Amino acid sequence: MRSKNELLNKIEDGYPKFSKGQRKLADFIRKDYDKAAFLTAAKMGEEVGVSESTVVRFAMALGYDGYPAFQKALGEMVRTKLNSIQRMEVTYGRISQGEILATVLHSDIEKIKLTMEAIDRETFEMAVDTILNARKIYVVGIRSCAPLASFLCFYLNLVCDGVVAVNTSSPSEIFEQMLRINEEDAIIGISFPRYSMRTLKALEYASNRKAKVITLTDSVHSPMTLYSSCNLIARSDMASIVDSLVAPLSVVNALVVALCMKKQKEVITTLETLEEIWDEYQVYNKDELNLVGEKMEMSGVGEE
Repeated sequence: MRSKNELLNKIEDGYPKFSKGQRKLADFIRKDYDKAAFLTAAKMGEEVGVSESTVVRFAMALGYDGYPAFQKALGEMVRTKLNSIQRMEVTYGRISQGEILATVLHSDIEKIKLTMEAIDRETFEMAVDTILNARKIYVVGIRSCAPLASFLCFYLNLVCDGVVAVNTSSPSEIFEQMLRINEEDAIIGISFPRYSMRTLKALEYASNRKAKVITLTDSVHSPMTLYSSCNLIARSDMASIVDSLVAPLSVVNALVVALCMKKQKEVITTLETLEEIWDEYQVYNKDELNLVGEKMEMSGVGEE
């Protein structure tokens, strides 16, 4: 079993001896280490509710020469990220089995609240307009982000023409599918820690071809923002073994709703056409469930 991060080990070992203020700092770092890494000593103290001198003394109590050395250790932790086992230990190590459901749901609720407070409305509107004005829209997201990309593509197809779900089973396929991307097109890249190099390379290629780049990621410090001026930031704080993508999915939902509102007539026409096609070709005739009174009835059951 791999050991915890060195800084987290120091915090864990010293926790029983910490003062009240130092324990606040320790709890903050264990929960929001990615945010803490970019704060000055004064800002961290303000965030936690302690003095700047308490922050400096805390760094020295952990064995660092001063705050700069402590911040460097924090930065290293963010760069390498915690592995799945370490993340689970940090967040859920002291939670009983009976508290898991409530803890995870409350955590997801908090991420949505933080995203709602922090997301830039002008950037969101820019993303909507960029998608509407694009000739083609490419969407890329791999690993745990693949369901988000698939979900977004499904609904974009109801609103826009020329939606391309970039298949990322191999690096070569990405560039083959994006071969003709140009300044008239847009690409939406979705990536959260641990960040995908394949997604980053796709955004780099699109940027080099002058396409509009939109990202959905967790921080302005994410490498995904290197090639984009339209960054949608959603809190993921993947501090557990399971990636929490509730807040990013909410942002995707908001994007789809905003696009539908901008193209209401077209969307209604599309849905009406689809209903006619489904009816004509009996798409749902044999497998659609309907609620009839208080009983569930399956369409087509008993029919020849």
